[in-house]
Amino acid sequence: MVIQTDALIVGAGPSGLFQVFELGLLGIKADILDSLPAPGGQCTELYPDKPIYDIPAILICTGQELIDDLMKQAEPFNPRFHLGEEVTEVVRQDGLFVVKTSNDKEFHAKTVFVAGGVGSFQPRRFRLEGIDALEGVSVHYRVKEPSIFAGQKIVICGGGDSALDWALAFADTAAELTVVHRRDEYRAAPASVAALKELEAAGKARIFENAKATAYAAEGTQLKSVEITVKGEDPVVLEADHLMAFFGLAPKLGPIADWGLGINKKAIDVDTEKFESNIPGIFAIGDINNYPGKKKLILSGFHEAALAAFAAKAIIEPGKKVNLQYTTTSPLMHERLGVSD
Repeated sequence: MVIQTDALIVGAGPSGLFQVFELGLLGIKADILDSLPAPGGQCTELYPDKPIYDIPAILICTGQELIDDLMKQAEPFNPRFHLGEEVTEVVRQDGLFVVKTSNDKEFHAKTVFVAGGVGSFQPRRFRLEGIDALEGVSVHYRVKEPSIFAGQKIVICGGGDSALDWALAFADTAAELTVVHRRDEYRAAPASVAALKELEAAGKARIFENAKATAYAAEGTQLKSVEITVKGEDPVVLEADHLMAFFGLAPKLGPIADWGLGINKKAIDVDTEKFESNIPGIFAIGDINNYPGKKKLILSGFHEAALAAFAAKAIIEPGKKVNLQYTTTSPLMHERLGVSD
């Protein structure tokens, strides 16, 4: 299947979704591709229920709420979503980017926006033989339905916000709760660490620090026990119904290494005028890009998307002057947004 498009956005996280909006304001239709089965990127994969406080004019929202609102904001521009597929090849041909995917699609795009993890963020998994067979049943890297863990014996591995947030959430409903962290210092918010320590003191949680899960036992896909080894000590075997890991997401660069892009520590080098890579027409926004002073914030990705859209307009419609118009007063903006004056 060949799909002609002015703009192909690879990555449907917050930056990618806002890129749809910024392009739409300029009259540019976009296709958006992601390896995950639903839009949202890290927001929905890592912290769908975690509060976010640093989005302008929004005092507090969860990761999922932010994605829901970004989806609504993009609706007037009718983006075409291509989910559950990855980019396999990108070549320049006749002034276009020919982008092939794992679902046998072929995009012919005037511009490409890499927004996030090149369409593929993968959770960092346990390195235990055969454990992949338990994934989604009794071994988990994300929580989709918290209610199924009520009354269960849960072991959570990790020391960041996601690990501790879920530990605190399950404290009152789990039959047994154990947290395993490979260090004795945490990356989570201090208040969360203090709350976890209080649970331990109250007998509601058990904590193993400087430790990791080193083995497991299962019957079919059902976990039965987990072996925990603290550095310098003998292993301890705990009965367990569910084992969770929150080690973060790792960007899977895949074919990006063959694109000829300037890459620095798994990030794409861009300028700060257009957020364009060393290949004209390929832009990078969000956590996947790199430039002096770069901060990996959702807010930064929004700013980058706005400037990248204006730069793309000049490529898609060369020679046409682009006047800055404001959504508060411009009839053209109102027409594109589908609102009445």
